[in-house]
Amino acid sequence: MNSKFAQTLFNSGGGYAALILRVPVGLILAAHGAQKLFGWFGGYGLEGTGQWLASIGLEPGYLMALLAGGAEFFGGLALVLGLLTRPAALVAAFAMLVAIFSVHIGNGLFMANNGYEYALTLFVVSLALAVQGAGRFAVDNVVLGRLGGAGNQQRANA
Repeated sequence: MNSKFAQTLFNSGGGYAALILRVPVGLILAAHGAQKLFGWFGGYGLEGTGQWLASIGLEPGYLMALLAGGAEFFGGLALVLGLLTRPAALVAAFAMLVAIFSVHIGNGLFMANNGYEYALTLFVVSLALAVQGAGRFAVDNVVLGRLGGAGNQQRANA
């Protein structure tokens, strides 16, 4: 892997703030994704979510439910672990942007009216994590260390 690309993908100066953001937001996203994919936590599963998404014009509904649920569930788990944090955060941010404009925007800001404030908050945090990376205690740091170590070993053998 190109060293510059690996640095861009895995390196982070986010410190503890990124950890504080990514763990709870990752858990929340994963739980919402589990509702869509598996029907856990009172969700409707792929079939029910797909039918609802089709009813609001996001078609094919089943595929949209799979994409949204997968982005939230797997992206959320990746954020919790700090694994491929930047791509996971970008996918989660995109899913929240779609939710804001396809479901919540017409209801105003406040959650009490099914508004977009919560999805906006998840969007902004995800975007911040995409910019700053995983921070401390993340699998990304281990991956970067191994990639850096492998590059040094290759140079030593040359």
